[in-house]
Amino acid sequence: MKHHLKRALELAFVPVAAAIVFFEEVLLRYLGAAMAAFARLPAVARLERWLAGLPPWAALIAFVAPSTLVLPVKLAAVFFALQGRFGLAAASIALGKVVATALLARLYLVLRPTLVTMPWFLRTETWLFRWRDRLYAFVRALPAWQAAVAMMRRMRVWLAELVSGASPR
Repeated sequence: MKHHLKRALELAFVPVAAAIVFFEEVLLRYLGAAMAAFARLPAVARLERWLAGLPPWAALIAFVAPSTLVLPVKLAAVFFALQGRFGLAAASIALGKVVATALLARLYLVLRPTLVTMPWFLRTETWLFRWRDRLYAFVRALPAWQAAVAMMRRMRVWLAELVSGASPR
C-alpha cells in the first residue's frame, strides 16, 4: 500500500514540479532581461535607486505591496468568466501572473540587499532556496526531464543548422 501511495503522489507531484522548474528556468530568464531593459529608462532607474535607499521595513512593504496589484486582474478574470468569455478570463490571469512575476523578481533584485539585513528574512530566504534547490535536483534527475532537455538540445542544433543553411536538404 505504501508503494502505491508513493507512486500516486509522484504522479501528482512531478508535473507540477516540472512546470515550476520550467517556468523559473525559461520564463524568468526572459522576464528578467525584459525588466532589466525597462530599468534602463531614466524614470525607472531613479525609482529603483530610491527603493534601494529605503529602510528595511519600508523595503519590505515595497516588496509585498505589488502583490495587491494582481487583485484587479483576478477580479477582471471573474468578470470575464461570468460573461462567458473564458478565453479573456484565462488570458487576463496569465498576463497578470507574468507581469506580477516580472515585477516581483525585479523588486527582489533591487530590494534584496536591504531585506537581508533583517535576520528573519535572511533565514526564510535561505530555507526557501535550500528547499527549491532540492526540488530542482529531484526534477532534473527524473528520466522524463532529462529526455526533454536532450530533445530541446537536439531541436536547437537542428534549428541552428536550418538557419545557417548547413542542414542537408
